Amino acid sequence: MISWDRVNELKEEIGEEDFAEVAEMFLEEVDEVIERLRTKPEPDQYEQDLHFLKSSSLNLGFQALSKLCGEGERLAAEGKSDAVQLAPVFETYSASKEAFTAR
Repeated sequence: MISWDRVNELKEEIGEEDFAEVAEMFLEEVDEVIERLRTKPEPDQYEQDLHFLKSSSLNLGFQALSKLCGEGERLAAEGKSDAVQLAPVFETYSASKEAFTAR
């Protein structure tokens, strides 16, 4: 679910203090996009939203979330926004966030 190797690599690259700031900013920004997708989904924005989630997640080691978002982004880019499944994205983010913050 989470690449702890990536998390540790990022901590080494930017330092522990900056990592805490990056992680906090990541969670805030992703929470906003997830909440918008939950409450006011706009299929014509799926490609952009899922790309943002994919890239951000990959950077912080949320591998499972990044993979799901990449699949949804691809579908949206192909004009198949109606086939994008958001519930697994929400569930995976929630589980990943819980695992990340617990550690």
